[in-house]
Amino acid sequence: QVHLVESGGGLVQAGGSLRLSCKFAGDIFSINYMAWYRQAPGKQRDWVARITDGGAATYADSVRGRFVISRDNTENTVYLQMNSLKPEDTAVYYCSVDGREGTERDRFTSWGQGTQVTVSS
Repeated sequence: QVHLVESGGGLVQAGGSLRLSCKFAGDIFSINYMAWYRQAPGKQRDWVARITDGGAATYADSVRGRFVISRDNTENTVYLQMNSLKPEDTAVYYCSVDGREGTERDRFTSWGQGTQVTVSS
């Protein structure tokens, strides 16, 4: 089983920056992609950004140009650098990792517990 632990959330003023981290561990054979999602109160969980094991990154329209996803394969960590934050970015942010694990190379998708980001106006 692959475990993920997020950190880096907090309270920031509009226009400020935060960097989220997500460290994962387990019997991982390969990674397809790592991603960040967010869920605001009373809303569905939305995709924010994704990065493949090869480093190709894609972003939701709402964050493109402000957020940067990156990964450190040696540390099994994925990051989300969030700049020019807006009050509408307030949400619980979740990381997700998709890949194959174990000797059977079973497909997995694991989620972290979430970290709160609050942007004040």
